[in-house]
Amino acid sequence: MKLFYYFTAVCLWLLSLQLTAQQQDTIPKKSYTTQYLGTTAAPKIDGKLSDEAWSLVDWATQYTEQEPDNGNPPTEETKFKILYDDKNLYVGFRCYDRDPDGIEKRLSRRDGFAGDWVELNLDSYYDLRTAFSFTITAAGVKGDEFVTNNGEDWDGSWDPVWYVRTNTDDEGWTAELRIPLSQLRFSKSPDQTWGIQSTRRYFRQEERSVWQPLPLNAPGWVSEFGQLKGLKNLKPQKQLELQPYVLAGLETYQKEPGNPYQDGRDTRLVGGLDGKIGITNDLTVDFTINPDFGQVEADPSAIALDGFQIFFQERRPFFIENKNIFDYRFSTSQSGNTFGSDNLFYSRRIGRSPQGNADPHDNEFVDQPDVTTILGAAKFSGKTKDGWSVGVLESTTAEERAQLSDLETDREVIVEPLTNYFVSRVQKDFNDRNSFIGGIFTATNRNLTSNLEFLHRSAYSGGLDFTHQWKNRMWYAKGNVVFSQVNGTEEAISRTQTSIAHLFNRVDADYLDFDETRTSLMGTGGNLQFGKASGDWRFEAGTTWRSPQLELNDIGFQRQADDIRYYGWVGYQPNKVLKNLRRYGINSSYVAAFDFGGHLNRLSTRANGWVNFKNNWSSNAGFNYTPVNFSNFALRGGPRLQMAPSLSYWYNINSDNRKKMRFWVGYSGSVGAENAFSSYSISANVSYQPTNALRLSFSPSYSINRDRLQYVTNVSVGAETRYINAEINQKTLNMSTRVDYIIKPNLSIQYWGQPFISRGVYSNFKHVTNSIADRFTDRFHQFGEEEISLVGDSYEVTEGEGTSGLSYSFGQPDFAFVQWRSNLVVRWEYIPGSELFLVWSQDISQAGDFNEGLFRGLERNILDQQPRNIFLIKATYRFRR
Repeated sequence: MKLFYYFTAVCLWLLSLQLTAQQQDTIPKKSYTTQYLGTTAAPKIDGKLSDEAWSLVDWATQYTEQEPDNGNPPTEETKFKILYDDKNLYVGFRCYDRDPDGIEKRLSRRDGFAGDWVELNLDSYYDLRTAFSFTITAAGVKGDEFVTNNGEDWDGSWDPVWYVRTNTDDEGWTAELRIPLSQLRFSKSPDQTWGIQSTRRYFRQEERSVWQPLPLNAPGWVSEFGQLKGLKNLKPQKQLELQPYVLAGLETYQKEPGNPYQDGRDTRLVGGLDGKIGITNDLTVDFTINPDFGQVEADPSAIALDGFQIFFQERRPFFIENKNIFDYRFSTSQSGNTFGSDNLFYSRRIGRSPQGNADPHDNEFVDQPDVTTILGAAKFSGKTKDGWSVGVLESTTAEERAQLSDLETDREVIVEPLTNYFVSRVQKDFNDRNSFIGGIFTATNRNLTSNLEFLHRSAYSGGLDFTHQWKNRMWYAKGNVVFSQVNGTEEAISRTQTSIAHLFNRVDADYLDFDETRTSLMGTGGNLQFGKASGDWRFEAGTTWRSPQLELNDIGFQRQADDIRYYGWVGYQPNKVLKNLRRYGINSSYVAAFDFGGHLNRLSTRANGWVNFKNNWSSNAGFNYTPVNFSNFALRGGPRLQMAPSLSYWYNINSDNRKKMRFWVGYSGSVGAENAFSSYSISANVSYQPTNALRLSFSPSYSINRDRLQYVTNVSVGAETRYINAEINQKTLNMSTRVDYIIKPNLSIQYWGQPFISRGVYSNFKHVTNSIADRFTDRFHQFGEEEISLVGDSYEVTEGEGTSGLSYSFGQPDFAFVQWRSNLVVRWEYIPGSELFLVWSQDISQAGDFNEGLFRGLERNILDQQPRNIFLIKATYRFRR
């Protein structure tokens, strides 16, 4: 604990020196005044800027270099004009270039941001935190993102309908945009001011220039925008968009003789509807009925030996769009190691794999659904001119049944109940948009049947959060508090108490009360932090906690409970850098973790540095030292286990990403004291772009994990429990391959494939005898050859001699998991907002032979197997008014 206070004191001392030496620069806000078209004909969107309408307004000029030489004049000039009428915003860009033949016109899918481009950001809410971003490349490719958290998050899933054309001439290149006002959100004020920023990428120099200057170490992005004025009497836009879809699918796979559910071929024809209704200019309702996400890329393969769940990113469009409104990650920090992925709302819970099992009788075949059907979902979201952000999400998933048959009788078993999910989020800005307070509430309610009473009948969570900023957002203090309550049968709540996230049944946890008669469980958590967000020196310090009873995993994501952490972080990132560098930064952090019994479980400190060279190569390196590390979870209900002090390290290097051939290589490792464990991993990415339309990418990864105290199982032997561990030698190999062929900006072919194999072999079995002994070898008894033997697929153990000896057995834990996943997608946006998808997916997932090498395992289990093939044709059409 003293180290934490010393670390925080040093941070404050450094910052006091910085404040006395330098004050935050104040850069005047620029403004641009637009003009209503009135009776003048609207510009024709052809990219040439030749229409008479453009003469109504002046050019916005004098861009300033942002990177690499902040504050200097840019290599080439850029300027823009803006007009508007009752329905649209019109934007024209002129990007000068003394060598028009050198303009890079690389093709990509939407949001690819390849080659030369220019961008417009509009803070139409004028809340200094959120913005709508429109990017257009010299090749005519569109990019659009919704910017939140003052520029910390850019959501590329936002796909509004807008129109653009580009043109190249002797002076450089031009772009002409038409943005329907229905795609933006703004207030009803008769005379409005919006925030505005424009950025240009000059590809040859990898240079960024901006219209509104700001330092590299500014406290944010949106808050530093200039102003767009002249917007008068904007008319409310009654937005209505309907996007029905129809999908035809064919699935082929290995036929299983005699199994009525595995005849080698399945077909389906389904339809659904997505929609958007504008309630007001700034509040909308999004809904989906029977959604399909067949064109969404599969999750990457992964194996977790620590028993905790793996976090996967959301990929489904309905849940990605406007996800920032419902985001409530309650323990993020600059220092890391604070469970930053934990969130009160984790949309992957909606439509999850069924949680029940069919439990077939002898000679029965089973057809178990892979996912839960989403019957429908709706979102009400937006932000009012008074600074109220509102979000409400409601979704219902179907009751799922597994089909069973012994060829004479058929039956059904419910494996997932009818479930309703509800999320509401509200936040209020005040103090000139420098302070925010908000809250969230979630609810999960299930219609349980008798065979599913191990699930929670209902689960509720909520939280309150605040942020306060001062001194031009240089300083901040923010925090939150959360709660949870889960209700269910005694079986359900006992299951929660003994799950790996809680382990109330730990043998040495005298401060926890495991009660088998409970029918509900309530817990709390939260995070408090303060720091400095701008200037060359920055810092952050805080604390986060999760009570033992906190449980969020019905609709949220939470790795573990029973944890209190103190953390600190300090970083240095100068606005002006050295002669041969574009940018660089260094930082250091500290974390101390306790449980609610007062035990110090972890001390760690980290240092990291990164640099971007003038030639646009970049590199990153760092280390993390953990002198104290105890785990309450490693023995899965056994006593607290002392882990070895460790040193982990990493290094990576990136080549110039402008080149046709570019690469990234990263190496990381970790070693434990007394040779307790070691792990090494090397990853790479190599991309080659032979033409502007074609890009090939390969991402191999190979890792080795050796741990002399890897958990295997717990075995009850009379009144005793044996905590069985072993030495594991695990090797994992995978390689993702991507091919992007962009025929034109609205027609593309994309392929992704990933072979994956992980093989783990266990040896030197042992049982834990003194879990917190100082010496590593004093923590366990390793079985001798005379004590343990492999019989079939089980290990037989005999301790001692004669009738007084103990005999027991456990399964052989060796494993090999092999997987092949691929996705080929042809996407054609035949009119703006309406798409046609052709999809071919493949999947092989099975256990391999752990006695084989990795490459032999890939050959036998992938190349020699028939994959599951899925063919889809999906068409959507967007109706707008």
